[in-house]
Amino acid sequence: MELALQTGLTLLIVFPILLLIGIPIAVTIGISSVLAILPALPWENAVFTAAQRIFTGINSFSLLAIPFFILAGIIMNNGGIAIKLVNFANLLAGKLPGSLAHTNVIGNMLFGSISGSGTAAAAAMGGIMTPLQEEAGYDKDFSAAVNVASAPTGLLIPPSNSLIIYSLVSGGTSVTALFMAGYIPGILWGLGVMIVAFFIAKKKAYKTTKEKITFSQALKVVLDAIPSLSLIVIIIGGITGGIFTATEGAAIAVVYSLLLSMFLYKSIKLKDLPRILLEAVNMTAMIVFLIGASSIMSWILAFTNVPTYITNLILGLSDNPIVILLIMNILLLVVGTFMDATPAILIFTPIFLPIAQSLGMDSIQFGIMLVFNLCIGTITPPVGNTLFVGCRVAKTKVEGVIKSILPFYIAIFIVLMLVTFIPQLSLFIPKLMGLV
Repeated sequence: MELALQTGLTLLIVFPILLLIGIPIAVTIGISSVLAILPALPWENAVFTAAQRIFTGINSFSLLAIPFFILAGIIMNNGGIAIKLVNFANLLAGKLPGSLAHTNVIGNMLFGSISGSGTAAAAAMGGIMTPLQEEAGYDKDFSAAVNVASAPTGLLIPPSNSLIIYSLVSGGTSVTALFMAGYIPGILWGLGVMIVAFFIAKKKAYKTTKEKITFSQALKVVLDAIPSLSLIVIIIGGITGGIFTATEGAAIAVVYSLLLSMFLYKSIKLKDLPRILLEAVNMTAMIVFLIGASSIMSWILAFTNVPTYITNLILGLSDNPIVILLIMNILLLVVGTFMDATPAILIFTPIFLPIAQSLGMDSIQFGIMLVFNLCIGTITPPVGNTLFVGCRVAKTKVEGVIKSILPFYIAIFIVLMLVTFIPQLSLFIPKLMGLV
């Protein structure tokens, strides 16, 4: 227990100091982890073990899905798919007050789920919807707030890289079950944002869509969107039907989105491929390095029994499961405000999963709760990448958007509490499909 305390204190002191002086997070994780293990291992053994854990951490077939999904997302972001989904979302939004805001939310849910990136969704949808909403008289901060608040839904609605990473770290929780478990929470998040947007739009008398859409126009919009929407059906249907694995599905997503963008929409040319591939390689390298470095920390935490120490500490605060789950949510929300989702999943899954399981929570439900919390962090300062991208696209200041986004935070937090305390919201679909 003394070694666990010493390791934990070293990480708590060294980790934030390195971050504050501007060291990249992957390097910070690696350095702080090696320093934390020195009391237990000689320097040579500590460095050798760290190198070994990096290799072991990234030597996984399941991880191949991540670069493929990243590449597919970048292709979609450049391939004219977003505008097709916006038109389809606008058709669904109908004549609701603030219909353009609802179009933005639905568009984010669709594009985010296809691309697997909240930041990409915020950039793509914001770039299309902000000028339209501004032209219709919408407040710019409100438009940006709606876009930012709904963008992370794609990290819950499958396919999701975050859920793939959680599956790996949690010891092999079914990726298919996690994918199915993300649907209801992700949709509830989007509906929560739409409800808030509805009342704000009604109060401010934002106009609905003026144009009347004829049946032939509606049919054209649907037909235009079907090739893009089919990607969801092909990938998720293939994975859940056992036709291919998540990794193979990711590769199919790349091929499908590339064919769609190059030959049907003709928005990507052959000369664009080197730039797209380079962007995918840079992003993949960053994530894989994070996974490797975090594997060092995960091993050290397990070796020194830090998760057991923290579990006993938290369980010692209260024997009430509701209080313990609230404490875990608060800690994860705080972590999400200054740490990206990937390293946070890698570091905190081994710590909090045993606590959740000791309370009788299924690892699938915990994974959804964990990712949900960290998704909120992507739209929360000071390190909310999606928040800053949404503000930059809307050409507005963060301060104004934060004020407008507060009611959306409340709705999202309510959904988080529902996901935390109602297991069926996460487990209903997996159980229905026989995955649990």
